[in-house]
Amino acid sequence: MPASAVGCDTECPRMSNSHDPLDRVDRARERLPDPSPVRSTVAFLAVPLRFVAFWTAVALPFLYVPLLLGGLDGSEPTVFFALFSANVVALVVGHGYGDRSRETAQ
Repeated sequence: MPASAVGCDTECPRMSNSHDPLDRVDRARERLPDPSPVRSTVAFLAVPLRFVAFWTAVALPFLYVPLLLGGLDGSEPTVFFALFSANVVALVVGHGYGDRSRETAQ
């Protein structure tokens, strides 16, 4: 049946259930692991980095106690805010540590 007979002026779109070999290649490629060495290195290092960041976020507040008990004199406010900033960064990076669904997704 010509394309003009079905209402298409130029070329009719293909049916979604057609068996296009390129679709099969794309689906097979999606199932393969990513060959990028950068991405696999980042995925490999993510779990240990998250572990260290999590436990750093747990331990850093213990360093606040002597600073706050002794008072923040001289350069101690700078040290306090540096520790606090490092704690915030460690909290963000280590947030997903221990989350099994996140570890298996990588």
